Amino acid sequence: MSADNGSLTAGDLEFLRRPLYGLLSVAGGPLPPQPRPVWFEATAEGTIQLFTGPDSPKVRRLRRDPRASIVVAAPVGERERWLSVAGRVTVEPDGAHELCARLAARYWDLDDPARADQLAEMLAADQVRLVIHPENVSRYMN
Repeated sequence: MSADNGSLTAGDLEFLRRPLYGLLSVAGGPLPPQPRPVWFEATAEGTIQLFTGPDSPKVRRLRRDPRASIVVAAPVGERERWLSVAGRVTVEPDGAHELCARLAARYWDLDDPARADQLAEMLAADQVRLVIHPENVSRYMN
């Protein structure tokens, strides 16, 4: 395992651009932490972003304590690899619907009418964008 001061490497960004699920944990939640699977996007600026409803429990917790972490692992059948990113989170009112549409295209087959309908429902709902600003990055690659 290696760790650094919070910078994502080019190799990290390449790994994070795959359609993998992240396990998000926020501070201020139940103990022990209860991670939730999420869609996410790594940005060129080296942040991690995701979307959620503005009144979700994770947003309420982040407004009290803006720390979170996300862990992403390679799927079974590949060499063991994981990445953990922890840092402060900002709750952004803009860009969530665009992010949702990009991620839906990454994770789902939008030619499937049921998935396209689900995306339309998601886009009709209020959303905020959560941005994790990495402070600690740990990684393992076997």
